[in-house]
Amino acid sequence: MDLFDNRSVTFAEPIEMLYACHGKVRRFCGQVALLSQYIEDNGCNDIVIQTVRQISQYFNIAAPLHHQDEEDDLFPLLLQYAPQARTDIDTLLGQHETLHESWRQLSHEFTLMQSNSEYRPNPQVLQNFTDGYHAHLQIEEPLFELAKQHIPPEKLAEIGQRMAARRIPSA
Repeated sequence: MDLFDNRSVTFAEPIEMLYACHGKVRRFCGQVALLSQYIEDNGCNDIVIQTVRQISQYFNIAAPLHHQDEEDDLFPLLLQYAPQARTDIDTLLGQHETLHESWRQLSHEFTLMQSNSEYRPNPQVLQNFTDGYHAHLQIEEPLFELAKQHIPPEKLAEIGQRMAARRIPSA
């Protein structure tokens, strides 16, 4: 990793954009993993509430779009150009459902925390969420590399355009 590489990733590089999303997922999962101990030491203070809001913003909006990018665009093309990815893709699709349910449970914990500063989140819910994403990224990222190797650049460009369009608010 180049600590001085501060270039921005754009949808013109859809695989790099997917990796960037995973970077955010890792960061937010790291925060989730620290929440219980932080709250134990400091209480449910403004820092916790702000962190919970940022995590919620990401997983309510960006994460579902990221999964849609994969399900609607990347995975079908990957199966076309690298059919050996079928087993991993099937696993990932099932995990998407599990991850959405895990987020629903964690989001409920966050709601309780925001409405009652004495509430302590269920550590198992936090652990399930972070463990689920950790396992998911371990399977998914090698497929990103497979996509870069096998999907033609013009097809990747089309994916990037659809990813960008998906994020434009409809008028």
